Amino acid sequence: MSETISTTGGDRRLWAFVLGVAAVTIGVLLHLPMFWMGRDMGFRMVGMPMDSGMIAGMYLIVAGIAVAAYGLLPRNLSQQIAASSRIAVSAPEDAPLSWAHWRLMGVLVIALVIDIMKPASLGFTIPGMIDEYGVPRATVSLVPFVALVGTVLGSFVWGWVADIYGRKASILLSAVMFVGTSICGAMPSLAWNIGMCFMMGAAAGGMLPVTYALLAEMMPSRHRGWSLVLVGGLGAVGGYAAASLIAAWLEPIYSWRILWLANLPSGLMLVVLGTFIPESAKFLMARGRRAEAQKVMTQFGSTMHRIVPDEPAAPRGPTSAPIGRAFVGKLAALSLTAIGWGLVNFGLLLWLPVELIARGYSMEVSSRLLAASALIALPTVFLVAWIYSAWSAKKSLLAAIAVSLLGLAGVLWLALSDHASPVLPVALLIIGSNGIIAMLLPYAAESFPLRIRGRTTGWVAACSKAGGVLAQALAILAIVPTLAASALMIAVPMALSLLLVWRFGRETRGADLRDLDPEGHVFDKSGF
Repeated sequence: MSETISTTGGDRRLWAFVLGVAAVTIGVLLHLPMFWMGRDMGFRMVGMPMDSGMIAGMYLIVAGIAVAAYGLLPRNLSQQIAASSRIAVSAPEDAPLSWAHWRLMGVLVIALVIDIMKPASLGFTIPGMIDEYGVPRATVSLVPFVALVGTVLGSFVWGWVADIYGRKASILLSAVMFVGTSICGAMPSLAWNIGMCFMMGAAAGGMLPVTYALLAEMMPSRHRGWSLVLVGGLGAVGGYAAASLIAAWLEPIYSWRILWLANLPSGLMLVVLGTFIPESAKFLMARGRRAEAQKVMTQFGSTMHRIVPDEPAAPRGPTSAPIGRAFVGKLAALSLTAIGWGLVNFGLLLWLPVELIARGYSMEVSSRLLAASALIALPTVFLVAWIYSAWSAKKSLLAAIAVSLLGLAGVLWLALSDHASPVLPVALLIIGSNGIIAMLLPYAAESFPLRIRGRTTGWVAACSKAGGVLAQALAILAIVPTLAASALMIAVPMALSLLLVWRFGRETRGADLRDLDPEGHVFDKSGF
């Protein structure tokens, strides 16, 4: 654990972070007696008054997060930021993969599984909330709605946090917040659940882009594409599988609340795994920790050079974003793809458990069905990563969109038939949607010029959340469409995105991203 802090929080004291984590953990544990008191009533806590232990636990959680953040916060930020602007760290193009690379990929997959299983759990908690709180589905839909709004906010905030704390430290702080949000499982009122789910979304919002940024910096360039897709895909499939398996195995015993309480052990696991996540070498160099930075660079095959202050400026083109049919077409294509994915992932897949129960399936059977479908999708992640790097990046994305469209057609068939099995439609939806999200952000980052790459990739990521916000807004307004209408509604933007990606998407496999900057940008020979 000492290594965890020493590589993330500069010279901040270890005890501050440990004390913060301990305070958050104790704060969560103080909520469990009330939860256990409801065991004779099926763990129904609605209407129970909060005892003094729960209230004290909330204060401990807030204070613990603040203390943990203090333990990670580096000193002398202005000097460090100024120093970092004069240092460039880059990965060589042809470095072989080492054990350090594989270990980093494995740890980040687990981190994404833990991160993604939280929003994936929303669909399994909604039926239980409707039953326990006795409110219509439109009211309960506020829970996933505010969670998604939290992820939108978190996507912006965590980028800022990563620049100040470091990428590794932002992952650790996010994990501490995950632990704190597990008290959602002990909240006696829907209002408290809504508030805690907002915090959960805010904690989860930036994990994916921060993970991509860290992995992209550490991986050799020629292995970057498939590694990003593989880690993102395994995290997405694993997160959904973990949520559905917990729902299938534990929800019948401990009610829907166990899905939130599971954040306690999973968040603590992520804190421990932080020991195996290296900090950015550039971040370490900027903080004067050259020995640690050199050790990281040696492990991962990176090189370092200092920018000469009086070096003549490289010629640059206009600073405004390029305007043209191809640019607008690419951005529209990827934006529509992201919106369609959000409608599937945060809309249709969240509505399915309720719809299946309404069609006569038990809660346990529907949860096991979705778990089995998620497991079916797992092997496809490796295929997606392979075809993305070995066959065609553009055609791989088109194939994932096409599979999602087939899944939507299967849902339409399920809705119109009395005896159709939901296994194949759900499996196709999960396979297609996981393939899309695994490839979409890497493809977006490879499709736009350097000077606007962050903005365009961020915009596409925001669109993926916007689709979910739109889906849940419909539920809040009590106008959740039927399965047939949902499938048709989502198929329209998804089909349009297929056409636009085919027309305006570029092939990025084997392409030099510097070719996207035609105005004559000059790069150093290291490939940075």
